[in-house]
Order: sequence, then structure tokens, then C-alpha cells
Amino acid sequence: MNRLSKKSLALVLALLVGVVAAGCGGGGGGGGQGGSEEPKTLKLGVAAGWTENIAVANLVKVLLEEDLGYQEVETQTADLGVVFEGVGNGDLDAFQDMWLPNHAAQFESVENDVEQLDPWFDGTVKFGIVAPDYMNITSIDQLNEAGVKQIVGIDPGAIITTAILDNTIPEYGLEAEYIQSSEAAMLSEVEKRYANQEKFAFIAWTPHWMNETYDFTYLEDPKNTLVNPQGDPLDQAKISTIVREDLKEDDPVAHALLSEYKLNEEQTNSLEEAINEEGYDDPTVGVKAWLEENRDVADPWVEAAKQAGEQASAK
Repeated sequence: MNRLSKKSLALVLALLVGVVAAGCGGGGGGGGQGGSEEPKTLKLGVAAGWTENIAVANLVKVLLEEDLGYQEVETQTADLGVVFEGVGNGDLDAFQDMWLPNHAAQFESVENDVEQLDPWFDGTVKFGIVAPDYMNITSIDQLNEAGVKQIVGIDPGAIITTAILDNTIPEYGLEAEYIQSSEAAMLSEVEKRYANQEKFAFIAWTPHWMNETYDFTYLEDPKNTLVNPQGDPLDQAKISTIVREDLKEDDPVAHALLSEYKLNEEQTNSLEEAINEEGYDDPTVGVKAWLEENRDVADPWVEAAKQAGEQASAK
């Protein structure tokens, strides 16, 4: 009887210890928001082929996963209109590369269903036709005289493509053909033609790593042809993020990080260049390399996100 009682007592004690441990232990990640919530995830929309969008989306992904305890931050690539629609209907949590007024039409279609955050790019946006410096020209109206037969461009849906075809070529009487292609295909052509010192023009913008890699001149547009349908110049845009309308309430940590991060032109270009050097198969490798040299830039954003999580947990 004594032996049986001791065994029973031991079993009861073991069960009690298990109950106490379960009560004190907490259950799994919480994505920086504390408590025993389910592991946090996030979905970021990325416009297909947009290098600055790839860069900032993967920067946020790395910080959320490695510094703020998120289980997975997924980047979903699609055409621009589909990305806007995804944030508007809540399938995506955020899109970080809205250029206004250039994307006014897309934004208007979802404006009532999203929140626009303050611009994250702290710099002067450039977007136009450029020529390699070895050509020694400074204006679009010099392209014919310089013997330029092709302007290597980007995709048909780009607002600058429409402006060049409808405005720039006819108004300047350009003899050059506008070659429509993807950003990747354009950059491949630029690399080859630049190396051979060919006479050509192409499309460039900031922020982008090409500004660090090649020496070229943004050509003046004295006839103001590079404008959106409303007549706004394409090189006066502000770059900001849109998030689904209830993200701040549902996920204050992610909302705070997306609200707090700011990059200037040099930082953005160097981030893109780091990803380009490491390869786009896994952009997070380049992001991590960049963060090793720029932790002082990112740490305040992470701290703000942690504070937002703590404040939400205290309510």
C-alpha cells in the first residue's frame, strides 16, 4: 500500500509540474507582438521586374523574420494592376512602390480600401530618357543629330512608354525607334551596347543600381513631353507604400516597420547593387550583406516596430 501511494503521489506531482510549465511557458513566436498568438506571417506585393520594389520588399522581409520573430514574410510577384487590386481586396498586406502621381489611376481604383503611408524614398526621383556620357549630348532634341536610331525601353504598360510613343517621338520628330522590352531585357542590352560604345539611348530612373554602374546623362526635355495623362512630369513623383486598410489594427508591428523605414538615393541604390551582386535567385542574401554595413540605418525602424508591438500588447 505504501509503495502504491508513493507511485500515485509521484504521478500527481508530475502532472502538476506539467500543468504549471504549460501555464508559464507561452506558445510559439507571436511575430514580435508578444503573448501566445499564432506565428505571424505577412504578404508583400511586388510589381514584376521592379528592382527597387524587390529590394525594399526583401529588406522588410529580412527584418521581420530575423529581428521581429515572424515565421514567414512572403513576396508575391504580379503585374502592377494585380498588385494594387490585391492590397485593395486584402489578399496582400502591402505594396511598397507606388509612384504618385504616375500611378494615380491605379491608386484611385483602391483608394477607399487601403491606407497610404508617408513616402519612404528620401530623394529626388528621376525618370526619363538617358544617353551614355561618351555621346556628349544633354537634350532629347540632340538625339537625331547624334545618330541615335534606337531608344531601348521598358514594358508596354509603363507610363513612360506611353509618353514617349504618344508625345516625345512625334513632337521632336525623332528618327529613333522605341524598343519595348522588360526591365531585365533592357538592362542586358544596355550592358552590351555600353561596353561597345554604341550610339543609343535608354530609359533610366532613380532609385536604381544602374545609376551606380554606368555613366550617363538624363536628357533635358524642353518640350515637356514626358508627362502622365494628366500632364504631370514623370520625374516629380513621390514613392510610398500602401497597406490594406486594417493592417495597423491587425498587425501593429508590421505597420510600424513599413511606416518607419526611410532610404535616401545612395542607400537605395547600394541596396539594389548588393542584391544585384549576390543574385536575384535569393534577394535576401544581398539584403543581409547590405545590412552588415548599414545596421545603424535599420535599427531605429526595428526598435519602433518593437515598441508598437509592446504598446499593442499592453492594451
